[in-house]
Amino acid sequence: MADRPLRGVRVLDLTNVLAGPYCSYQLMLLGAEVVKVERPGQGDLARRLGPDPALNENLVGASFLAQNAGKKSIELDLKALADRARFDDLVRESDVLLENFRAGVLDRMGYGWDVLHAANPRLVYCAISGFGQTGPMSQAPAYDQIIQGLSGMMSITGTPDTVPLRVGFPVSDSIGGLVAAMSICAALAGRARTGEGVFLDVSMLEASLSAMGWAASNYLVSGVAPEPMGDQNATAAPSGTFDAADGPLNIAANRQEQFEVLCRLVRREDLLTDERFADREARKAHRAALNRELNAALRHRPAVEWEDLLSRAGVPAARILTVPQAVQLEQLRSRGFFTDLPFPTQPGRTLRVSGNGVLVNGAPCRPTTPPPLLGEHNDPEPAPAVREVSGR
Repeated sequence: MADRPLRGVRVLDLTNVLAGPYCSYQLMLLGAEVVKVERPGQGDLARRLGPDPALNENLVGASFLAQNAGKKSIELDLKALADRARFDDLVRESDVLLENFRAGVLDRMGYGWDVLHAANPRLVYCAISGFGQTGPMSQAPAYDQIIQGLSGMMSITGTPDTVPLRVGFPVSDSIGGLVAAMSICAALAGRARTGEGVFLDVSMLEASLSAMGWAASNYLVSGVAPEPMGDQNATAAPSGTFDAADGPLNIAANRQEQFEVLCRLVRREDLLTDERFADREARKAHRAALNRELNAALRHRPAVEWEDLLSRAGVPAARILTVPQAVQLEQLRSRGFFTDLPFPTQPGRTLRVSGNGVLVNGAPCRPTTPPPLLGEHNDPEPAPAVREVSGR
């Protein structure tokens, strides 16, 4: 961890479930010390979430294990005077305070921005919520699916016959966490210049709309509302999912030269002289006809062969994998994306956790310790635990 950018930064993490823990996990991977402040006897709600009931019962649910390696855990009841005194000390000793309560909850507990800033003028305080700390919806409860629906995301996910559909993973939670982590890093950089901390108010709704990019901006700029297009890319054709001999194949021949190479490789040069497919706009207008012609040609080879042939020729193409297949990719192994850690409650069992896709000076960012047991670091100065860590 010596060369990670956030070495020496302490994050006081009061968050639960995903958006906040995902944010602090990113900060930990970049070198920060993350101290989770959890409710005594209960802890992060994610400790009880996941597909394995036994793990949930032991407060190490799979949802918790995925985002909390490398962190510390202390139990504090912020309604108890002794625990509030300990929390006050931690605020003075920390660089970042992160929470994802409903707007105003921490303020009502006596720890609003004015109080925190007075206690530690260098503190960066980041509050993640569904809608932000202000505005008419600020007090409304929000989970990922609620944000997906309100952002318009679900209205363009699927086909005209299947919308609205939820994106298959909690994308708004993840985007909110990433925006929060980016904002915290920016605030720390600014503090290095000014010496002053700041209050960061992160809205998952706004972060999600920002991440939707062209789907939102095409309407804002040109008045063109996005429509659900299933597995097709609205910006170009041929660009979407196609039929190889043994399963689906993604192809994104978005540029004219890529389309021309694709036609030659699938031995359909005749498509190049068809006026329906002469340029990008013509191909978009006749997308269904073009896809039928290409699918007929692509069904003569398996997806992996097309992936290799097209990619080597400069046409973006790849198989569509399941999650179990994706995590076995040699590309991920070669870059050290996963780390194997001792399982926190089962000696001899291995826990595999993901990184963040960033190499620092050529080395992947890895956790060095397993996710903490609830209250594992209640002792102010716990004895160091020797745990073997291996990288995969």
